[in-house]
Amino acid sequence: MARKKQAKEKSEKTAPEVEEPAPVQTGAPSNETSATRTFDDYECSGNVMTDFPGLCALVEMKDVPTLKTKSNTNAEFKEVVTGGRQAHKKAVSDALKPALQVELENGDPFSPKSMKVFGWKVEEQVIRVLSKMISSIHTLHSLDFWQAGLTDPMVITLSEAISLSLSLRVVTLEGNPLLEHSHHHLLSEGSVLTHLYLRNNQIGDEGARLLGLALSTNRYANWSLVSLNLSFNHIGDAGAVYIAKGLRFNRTLLFLSLSNNQIGDSGATELAMVLGEIVLTHEETVERRKMLLEKTYCVKLRSRFMSKLFRQAKLQPQWLTEEEKLASMSSSPADVDPSSVAKLPADHLPSAASAASLSSGKGESKSTAKKRESSKPEGKRAPGKDQKCSKKDGQDNDERGQVTDQEQKKTVEMPNLLVSDSLEHRNGDLILPGNSSLASLNLAGNRITELSLPQFLSSLQMQDGGKGLLRLCLQRNHFAAECEPYVKIQEVMALRDPLNKKREEEEEEEGEGSHCSDGETKGEK
Repeated sequence: MARKKQAKEKSEKTAPEVEEPAPVQTGAPSNETSATRTFDDYECSGNVMTDFPGLCALVEMKDVPTLKTKSNTNAEFKEVVTGGRQAHKKAVSDALKPALQVELENGDPFSPKSMKVFGWKVEEQVIRVLSKMISSIHTLHSLDFWQAGLTDPMVITLSEAISLSLSLRVVTLEGNPLLEHSHHHLLSEGSVLTHLYLRNNQIGDEGARLLGLALSTNRYANWSLVSLNLSFNHIGDAGAVYIAKGLRFNRTLLFLSLSNNQIGDSGATELAMVLGEIVLTHEETVERRKMLLEKTYCVKLRSRFMSKLFRQAKLQPQWLTEEEKLASMSSSPADVDPSSVAKLPADHLPSAASAASLSSGKGESKSTAKKRESSKPEGKRAPGKDQKCSKKDGQDNDERGQVTDQEQKKTVEMPNLLVSDSLEHRNGDLILPGNSSLASLNLAGNRITELSLPQFLSSLQMQDGGKGLLRLCLQRNHFAAECEPYVKIQEVMALRDPLNKKREEEEEEEGEGSHCSDGETKGEK
């Protein structure tokens, strides 16, 4: 009996010890993972296979789109199981259900080249997921949305993510009409897109106005976009005028398509005038004067500030320009306003290190130099020739690095055409050379008549040889193909078209080859 009581007491003591730690071990990890696993805290790895389903799960999507991948070596998309679902449906249903098509480089999931949404209506959750992935993928080159039902907030969210991408260059939004015409957000300042395709988006005159402002204004111009496709929209004469204003100070766009719109003679005339000489308007002239005053004001402030520094260091301002020397001689150091100097750009002021080095290196006298030499310990003497040479080499390398940085800044910061030297004064007007960088203009399928064709002809004749339009499409408009201005335009463009030149050279080579073969046959006979 005593032994049985002892066994019961042992079992009662050991039972709670086994049951208590079990719920602690199973419940704690699940709470920690649910608390840390959030959408904002998720760090994308760059692997499309894991990031897309993982982010979709974090935003609690009910119907996760299928992820289909295609390698550049394979011609067909391969479905990847996402969200634990398997492909048990028929081929027709698989083709119709939502799917994100991703093209991979050599089948590597860490190097996607393009993403495409084809023919299904996306949700805001999908846009959030794609926006987070776009900023983390460094190999993504193109993004395509075809009839995806995008809204204005979705496009704005995408544009913010696209601005953070370093590799994305091509964006296609086709069949996505927007109520607030937010397509221009894709061309905001800092955009690095080179190709933008906005076909069949019901873009009207208001959307064209916003896109024209995105191309260029009096103060800003887009320096990255190369091609813009606005075909199959609702752009009329007013919209064409806005696009023409955007081309006044833009010198990067090479290809522009406005085919199958509603452009008439007034809009076509404005587009044609941009190709020739541009007469500055009153607003542009006033803006030019303001920019010139700002430029001279910055030069004077810089010269006064630098002269004060040099006078304090007892140096001769040898590196200043003649204009800056005159400005510094005509003003006293007391005239310098610290608040005005603070408003100067960073490139107009010297750095503190350079000013300190100048004042310490060249401003000291011989006596101070001798004292510095005598105060040095015996083990540290003046550097020898070899050390001096190495020091000079290091300074040269630093100077080269500074020059390259300046060159990079010059390539990024393009000059404003309003203050360029190419402006001419003629009959009381300021005239700027026309847009000669645009190489292809497509105006086919509009409402252009014979009245606006002479303006195209005169603008083409103004352009210098080797510069300007190489391709002008005016087919399917409201004029006869046999009219005299259109025939002359075709003759001018035939001389400029590089494809025609290649054909003529090939025909000449074929003709010379035929002559040679005839001579050889005659000689043999």
